[in-house]
Amino acid sequence: MTWPRYDGPEDLAAIEAVPLEDRGLPESTYELLRQAGTRFADRPAVTLLPSGEAWEHPVTWTFGELLARVHRIANVLTELGVTRRDAVALLAPNSGDVFAATLAAQAVGIAAPVNPGLAPHQVRELLETSDARVVLAADPDLDVGRPVLSLAELAARADRADPVRLAAEPPRSTDFAGYFHTGGSTGTPKIAVHTHAGEVGMAWTLAASTGADDLVLLAALPLFHVNALLVTGLAPLFRGRHVVWAGPLGYRDPALYPAFWRIVERYRIGGMSAVPTVYAVLAHVPVDADISSLTFPIVGAAPLPAAVRRQWREHTGVDLVEGYGLTEGTCASARGFPGAPRPGTVGQRMPYQKIKAVRIDGDGWTDLPPGEPGVLVIRGPNVFPGYLRRTAEGAVPDPAGKVVDGWLDTGDLGSVDAEGFVRLTGRAKDLIIRGGHNIDPAVIEEAMLAHPAVSGAAAVGRPDRHAGEVPVVYVTLHAPTPEPELLEWAASRVPERAAVPKAVHVVPEIPLTVVGKQYKPALRQDALRRVAEDEAAALGLGDVRITVELDGGEPVVVVHATPPADLSSTLDSYAFRWRHTGRPRDA
Repeated sequence: MTWPRYDGPEDLAAIEAVPLEDRGLPESTYELLRQAGTRFADRPAVTLLPSGEAWEHPVTWTFGELLARVHRIANVLTELGVTRRDAVALLAPNSGDVFAATLAAQAVGIAAPVNPGLAPHQVRELLETSDARVVLAADPDLDVGRPVLSLAELAARADRADPVRLAAEPPRSTDFAGYFHTGGSTGTPKIAVHTHAGEVGMAWTLAASTGADDLVLLAALPLFHVNALLVTGLAPLFRGRHVVWAGPLGYRDPALYPAFWRIVERYRIGGMSAVPTVYAVLAHVPVDADISSLTFPIVGAAPLPAAVRRQWREHTGVDLVEGYGLTEGTCASARGFPGAPRPGTVGQRMPYQKIKAVRIDGDGWTDLPPGEPGVLVIRGPNVFPGYLRRTAEGAVPDPAGKVVDGWLDTGDLGSVDAEGFVRLTGRAKDLIIRGGHNIDPAVIEEAMLAHPAVSGAAAVGRPDRHAGEVPVVYVTLHAPTPEPELLEWAASRVPERAAVPKAVHVVPEIPLTVVGKQYKPALRQDALRRVAEDEAAALGLGDVRITVELDGGEPVVVVHATPPADLSSTLDSYAFRWRHTGRPRDA
C-alpha cells in the first residue's frame, strides 16, 4: 500500500482527492490483521513488558505469532457458541492475551471491553445491555451475574486450538466490531457501537497521519479505551509497526516513570499517546537516556495546560502533538503536526471528516462562519451508528438525539477556522473529565441525595493541575450537617473511586434556569474562583480579591492586584484563562 504525504495542513486536500473507498481498505479488522500477519509475518508486532519494574524481561510476538494467537482464541470463542452478533466482554487489565482476545472477539463476534474499575452494578448493567455471551476476566470468581471464563483458562484452551484456520465466517464491513462504553447522563455509561468499516477507516487515517513505517509506538492506555485499540492496536497493523505494551497498569504503574526514558532508548520509541497528566509527570523525570527517537508524543482527552506544554518542550526538546476525538467518532477527529504547533487549537480536522460549529436553537442547527464559536458537529465514515439499545428484536444502535442527518453532535463548544483547525472553548455536556476518565456527575448526585439531610445536589468539575479536573459537589440541606460528614458519606456511597468528590460545598440554593433545570456553569465558575483563592491563600495571599468574569462565554479568573511571581507561576500551571488588573494588592 502506498501512503500519501501527510506532513502538514497543506496535504489534506491532496489526500481527500482520492476517495476513501478507492484506498483498497480491508473488509474488516480481522482482514486487516490477516494481511499484516502475512505481509509482516516475521516482523516484531508487540513487545509485552511485565511491568514498569520488570521492563527488561519482555515477551515479543511477531505479526505471524499474533495472528496465530488470535486464531486460537477466536476458535475457542466459536466453540463457546459466540456468533457474529454476540458480544464478548473483556474485564481485565492489559495483557497480550487481552489484546489478542479483543481482536479475536471482533473476528467472530463483537468485542465489548469493560473498565474493571467501574462499580459492580455498572458492570452488570453494561453486560446486560450488551447481552455478552462470554465474559473474559482475570478473576474467575468475579460476580457479574453471568458465567466468567478466566484468562488462565482461556489461555489453556487456546493452546490446544487451531492456530491457522478461522472456524467462523469472516466479518463484513457493515458488521458490528465493538461496543465501547462512554460517560453518560443517567448514572450508567452508554455503549457506543462501532462497525468494522468505521474502525478500519479510522485505523487507516491514524496510520497515515503518524509518520514512517518504522515508527515504534508505546502503548500504555487501558484497552477498554478506544485510543488504546485504534492508535496502538489496529493502526500499526497497516504499516507493520512495532508496539511496546507497558504492562497491565500502563501509565498507572508508578514504577514505569523511573524507567521511562530507558524504555524509550531501548526500543527507540517514536510515538506515544497520553493525557496531560502523564506528560506533566514525565516533564519532571530526569532524562537519563537517549530519547532522540521520540518525535510523535500525542496528547488529548483533557485540556492541555500551557505550563505542561512549555515544561515538556523545555525538558525533552520535543513539541507535544495535540489531538481531539471521542468514542462516538470512533477515536480521533483532529490532529496537530510535529514541529508545527498551533497553540490554542487541538489540530486540523482529519481526512474524510468534516467539522463545523453550529448554533442550536428551537429552529434547529445553523452553520456558523469560520472562527465563530458554537457547538462542534462532525460528519464522516468514523461517526458511530448510535448507542446500543435493547429492544424486543435484540440490541440495535440508536442515533436519536446524537446524530442528525449524518452529523454527530459532540457536545463540545468551539470554533473551526478556514484551514480546518479546531479550537475548543468548553463543553456543552456536563461530564467531568479526570485525567482522561469520563465521570458522570449523576453518580455523585445520586449518592449525595441518598443522605437524609441533603435536599439538592449538583456535581461539577473543579480545575486541577494534575488531573485536568476533579469532581466537587454542591448541596443544599434539610438540616444542618458538617461538610466533613458529607464528604465521608460521599466517599462511602459514590460507586467509583475516581468519582468521589474532592470537596462538598453547602450552599443556600443551587442555581436554576428559568425552566427549573440546574444551571451548572455558575457552579463551575464558583469552583474556578475557589481554586484560585485556595492557591492564593496557600501562598499567604488570602487578602487578594479574586473574581471570575465571562469573556465570549468563557470564564476567566481575574486577580484584582499585581500578583507576585509565585502566584502567577501557579495559575499558569492550570488550563483555565486568568488575568490581573495591575492594581496594587491593597487597592
